[in-house]
Amino acid sequence: MVKICFYDTKPYDKIYFEELSKNYDFEIDYLESKLNHKTAVLSNGYDAVVAFVNDTIDSKTIDILYNNGVKMIAMRCAGYNNVDFKAAKGKIHVVRVPAYSPYAVAEHAIALLLTLNRKTHKAYIRTRDFNFSLNGLVGFDLYGKTMGVIGTGKIGKVFIDICKGFGLKVIAYDPYPDKESGIQYVDFNELCKESDIISLHCPLTKDTLHMINSKSMDKMKDGVYIINTSRGALIDTEDLLNAIKDEKIGGAALDVYEEETELFYEDMSYKIIQDDVLSRIISMPNVIVSSHQAFLTNEALHNIADTTLLNIKRFFVDNILENEVC
Repeated sequence: MVKICFYDTKPYDKIYFEELSKNYDFEIDYLESKLNHKTAVLSNGYDAVVAFVNDTIDSKTIDILYNNGVKMIAMRCAGYNNVDFKAAKGKIHVVRVPAYSPYAVAEHAIALLLTLNRKTHKAYIRTRDFNFSLNGLVGFDLYGKTMGVIGTGKIGKVFIDICKGFGLKVIAYDPYPDKESGIQYVDFNELCKESDIISLHCPLTKDTLHMINSKSMDKMKDGVYIINTSRGALIDTEDLLNAIKDEKIGGAALDVYEEETELFYEDMSYKIIQDDVLSRIISMPNVIVSSHQAFLTNEALHNIADTTLLNIKRFFVDNILENEVC
């Protein structure tokens, strides 16, 4: 029997993992604590740990896991920028879920855009108080506007298809363009200059870190909208805040935040938030922040659990490594 220590458990995780794990000879213990160097000691006696994108899997954490006999870190997500691969190499195998539902993330990006533009969130609050005024709720037609898409992987392509359904003109930037896709590719500077709306669908790397910053925003149209459902650190949030205050950026919809680790997925409503940048940007009337929920559909949660459990089974039972990133 393979023993698995499951970190940062949420109720929706457990539903799908409990149901699908019946097909395997696994023993899973669910912990509410995030994985970090303080909680890694709890992995003693386990064969594998299941972790998430907001866990802190640094060299200290990896050393503790390794000394405890853990052979695999199974990321139940696509992202893995929180893993110290130099520390893991030669010690622990790291696998991920490369795709769970590109539709979930792409559709959430569109939902954020529509809400930000047509201000349905504000209308909902008003009408509950029987305030039926339309003042301040003016949006714009998406039809005919230029959407700039950064990253044309599976999610980016689904997002582009949806945008075309709205009659948006789509241009895209990707350092590795799919030349057979029919997508109109431009360089990054041109995308910044020509887009009415920019949506991010790329991984976080040393090359994409803070790619949206004061310099790139200066090249953008006045009043441009920015949508981010990928990784928070693609945007320099302080620069974004300043551009919103200067009315350079017309609006922003963020499902991710670069300093989200200790905040997102938790109920912080009863605490004083010490992150002044996040507090200020949430207070802006033309900003929407959702708590990294773009993946949160029944289909995606099922696929995440299914692929994670299969990754573990293939390694421990079949001696096959699929979806390995280290």
